[in-house]
Amino acid sequence: MTRSFRALLLTTAALLVPFSVSADSAKYKEGEHYEPTSQRMAKNTSGEQIEVMELFSYSCPHCFTLDSQIMQWKETLPENVKFTQVPAIFRDSWLQLARVFYASQVTGDFEKLHKALFNAIHIDKRRLDTEERLLDFVAEQGIDRDKFLETMNSFTVKTNVKKALVISQTAGVSGVPSIIVDGRYHTDAPKAGSMTEMLNVVEHLIEKIEAEK
Repeated sequence: MTRSFRALLLTTAALLVPFSVSADSAKYKEGEHYEPTSQRMAKNTSGEQIEVMELFSYSCPHCFTLDSQIMQWKETLPENVKFTQVPAIFRDSWLQLARVFYASQVTGDFEKLHKALFNAIHIDKRRLDTEERLLDFVAEQGIDRDKFLETMNSFTVKTNVKKALVISQTAGVSGVPSIIVDGRYHTDAPKAGSMTEMLNVVEHLIEKIEAEK
């Protein structure tokens, strides 16, 4: 290969890289692949951090399918991005699941309960839709039932559940899993085209917000 031809190839490659990136970004459009939130939402981040919030429910089969993938994906996010999960509350039984979610974070039992709850509902087909059934399940995991109930009724858990309810009602989201980016935009699998594409849309939105700073 001649030196001039090699130089031509390198120059061509350099021109193609930014073009392919911009073309990829251009395929995600507001109103088609993502929507603005109904109102600008408060964030639980500090400084210039971008918050990526997954709205999910333990009762949702799609959330169950996505969970392992999203746990791996969140580790690839930039350092200035904070990922959080928020239990959506669209019905009474989901409220009970939200109480367990936040109580498990307070008691330190989240790692023990999170996947176990998903598996119990979607693999074992258990109906964990009341406080009593959920407390029975918690006890089966070797967790003190009475202390866990006390935590479920604590001020901290009640406050977090109220926040989750407000987010569920005001973000403009109608189903789960959905992802809200920086309190500004939300997307989901039907909008994006698939659950994997939903994560790609989120990455695009992170880049968009960073570029606007």
